[in-house]
Amino acid sequence: MIAAWVTLAAAITTSLVGQILLKAGASGSVAAEAGFIDQLFRWQTILGLGCYGGAALLYIIALRKIPMSVALPCTAASYVVIALIGWGMFGESLGLAKIMAIGLISAGVVLLATTA
Repeated sequence: MIAAWVTLAAAITTSLVGQILLKAGASGSVAAEAGFIDQLFRWQTILGLGCYGGAALLYIIALRKIPMSVALPCTAASYVVIALIGWGMFGESLGLAKIMAIGLISAGVVLLATTA
């Protein structure tokens, strides 16, 4: 069962890396001025999409042992991490409302994960 949780964590992490790469592919002076097709073929975008595919495969493996009603909500942990990464790496806002929402999401994920 521990292997399934490690696999789920790997799926979440791989998805996070994909998110960061997609944001990087959509950002920057070149991407901001480029058209959608140019942006789509940036190396960050291609690698980010590959990460999403890898995350889906890992998630499927995790679902063999973890109930879907627990596994999917646990992926909400990525919302917490990605909000902090967006703030730290991309200068996105992180006000009081977002911090409170992050706290609620975190509490929900912990509660749900402990009921498995």
